[in-house]
Amino acid sequence: MAIERAVAADAGEILTLQRAAYVTEAQLYGDPYIPALIESLEQLRKVVETAVVFKALDGGRIVGAVRGRISGTTCLVGRLVVAPDRQGQGLGTALLEALHEAVPEATAFDLFTGHLSEGNLRLYRRLGYRETHRERMDDHLTLVHLRREPDRSPPPR
Repeated sequence: MAIERAVAADAGEILTLQRAAYVTEAQLYGDPYIPALIESLEQLRKVVETAVVFKALDGGRIVGAVRGRISGTTCLVGRLVVAPDRQGQGLGTALLEALHEAVPEATAFDLFTGHLSEGNLRLYRRLGYRETHRERMDDHLTLVHLRREPDRSPPPR
């Protein structure tokens, strides 16, 4: 497995992967219109061209991806996705670590996930992310916002 920067030509495969990975989130929250599922190919292509996007490759197959965008001195982390058949194998950790290393100028890394997404919350906390606040979106969704300071080392595994 290799972690590399994504290029615009990867957008279609990343979008397919993203949709496959977010189906379980949509089912968990009872919402088929979450942003990751309705993002267009053109929107994703623009993100790949303007943000820091990494892909995890297994042979010629993209099996994971993550994106980061600098806002001031903070890196906004988004759309960490891993192929359903490859989840639980360390790909999410490897992708986030690659992003952390690629943006050394960031004073913090911010992300959010849904309150019911226990696997996501465990991963982020294990990598040194700490909850900053919660944002109630509607009756079925509260977003949990987390931050990682780059000088905070993740706990030993």
